[in-house]
Amino acid sequence: MSDRHDRAHAVADCRLRAATDLFTHIWPVVLAALHGGPRRRRDLRADIGGISDKALTEALHRLLTNGLITRHRRAQAPPRVDYAVTPLGASLLDGPVAALARWATEHGDELLAAQDVAPGSLTGRPPPPRPS
Repeated sequence: MSDRHDRAHAVADCRLRAATDLFTHIWPVVLAALHGGPRRRRDLRADIGGISDKALTEALHRLLTNGLITRHRRAQAPPRVDYAVTPLGASLLDGPVAALARWATEHGDELLAAQDVAPGSLTGRPPPPRPS
């Protein structure tokens, strides 16, 4: 088969779609916060900062559903729940997420600058005037 056909097949592949769908949500930030070891929900929320309870709940659910983290309920008073990265989650963190972090470190300023000047950006500044 040709390279073009292989690329087209990869784009249509359900596995690729499932993997890229993971990157469309806040979950990579939550997964990265768990990289240092098991954490409680309140500690995750405090460390991430600026994340709503709803967004954290959705991210944890998505991570659990995809087998990237585990949830351990501890039998103690008061009840305690810890979340931890699975080997599958660690492989994602050490591979694609690490590559994305390197890219963001290298090109983040350029990305933010481009967003600032883009027409209709969310920076609060009006778009530049259109030529007459």
